[in-house]
Amino acid sequence: MDNINFDIGVFYRFRINEDIEILITETVINTWIVMGLLFILAIIVRIKVSKWDPMNRPSGLQNVIEYAIEMWEGLFYGSSSPKVSYLVPWFFTLIAFLLIANIIGIVGLRPPTADWGMTFPLALSSFFLIQFAGVRHRPKAYLRGIFLEPVFIFAPLNIIGELARPVSMSFRIFGNVLGGMILMSLLYAMTGWLAIGLPAFLHMYFDLFAGVLQAIIFTMLSITFVGIAAEG
Repeated sequence: MDNINFDIGVFYRFRINEDIEILITETVINTWIVMGLLFILAIIVRIKVSKWDPMNRPSGLQNVIEYAIEMWEGLFYGSSSPKVSYLVPWFFTLIAFLLIANIIGIVGLRPPTADWGMTFPLALSSFFLIQFAGVRHRPKAYLRGIFLEPVFIFAPLNIIGELARPVSMSFRIFGNVLGGMILMSLLYAMTGWLAIGLPAFLHMYFDLFAGVLQAIIFTMLSITFVGIAAEG
């Protein structure tokens, strides 16, 4: 195995034989790491939950989990429609993935969301959920809003607006995460070991604060658009 450096990251090249080789991007590998962390966390929580006694007073991890679930449900129903309550687990998984993927740069790994090839499919999944919610819960009114409102000649503009939504959402999170990563790389390249203390402060902003903020914005926008599509 060897690797090839590109501006968008690292491609790891696995050579099977003289004719076949496989290229795996750093984004894919770091995405597997994030998925593995979520999987391990889910197993730990599942083991802990199975040992809880409902007759005992909750404490420790149980309080944390219950508070997180209640807070998330409050955010969801405060921004969306009860009609799409079946999507609560999906969006909880989405924000959990984005939180870890955005802040993984703190430990020196390239955030998967610094690659548009990751953020666009996520935005595209939200786009399809928006269309699904609209067609399922109010098909006539939703389709009329796209093709006939305010008048039918505006249908092309309405369609372009719908198609532009996943592009704008994906570029928002991609641009913020990639921009922070580039700025930190430039700082290290220009100052090296002289940048004592400053990198830690900037990592707190670009990797932690901005990463968490962008994960929340992306998820809450998706939830809001789905709720509008379902409720009107």
